[in-house]
Amino acid sequence: MKIAVFGATGRTGVPLVEQALERGHDVVAFARNANDIPASLRSHDTLVVVQGDAYAGAGVADAVAGGDGGDEASAVDAVVCVLGQTSSGPDDLLTEAGRHILDAMDESGVERIVTLVGAGVREDGESVSLSGKVMGSLLKVMAGGVLEDAKAHAEMLRASNTQWTIVRGPRLTEGKRTGQFQHGTELQLGLRDSAARANVAQFILECLEDDLYVEQLPKITDQ
Repeated sequence: MKIAVFGATGRTGVPLVEQALERGHDVVAFARNANDIPASLRSHDTLVVVQGDAYAGAGVADAVAGGDGGDEASAVDAVVCVLGQTSSGPDDLLTEAGRHILDAMDESGVERIVTLVGAGVREDGESVSLSGKVMGSLLKVMAGGVLEDAKAHAEMLRASNTQWTIVRGPRLTEGKRTGQFQHGTELQLGLRDSAARANVAQFILECLEDDLYVEQLPKITDQ
């Protein structure tokens, strides 16, 4: 499978690219600065790096088209978005980047996308634990702009003609990949839940490889 990864230099993106290559996939890694891709990955034969700006849209179409200036025949099979908000970044990063990614997917005929957002993104009528409600309230106060951006990003994907999966994660850690995690659409997440970014990366790849949770919003937490 050929996968375009947006956010490839981030704390979730790096282990995702690494694992995708280990699993035999071709990867198009999108980055603002190509040198931010670890040297051990840049030297891989099945990795193509596309430099650009997802927020402005620069380079996005090239990445989805396969990163080599090719036509639809060389386009990626799937897109992964693990872009992360920063305190110095725009409040609508995911919304704007998502818009450019979806436009590029439509242009290249790519249908599959998996994106990562926080557990504060919820479905209408979803059952939420007391701890989850507290977490949601804290997010609104401490990171309201980030939460609204993630919600808008998710709604955009849900309204698209793509085969989308929106993975919702709890607090993400730098722990080692254990392969031991729970996932599901009815999973209850709270303040004590966390997931290693490497485990989240593994789960995202499993969603792609096995067509898991198409047009669903699964949650994940470490066991």
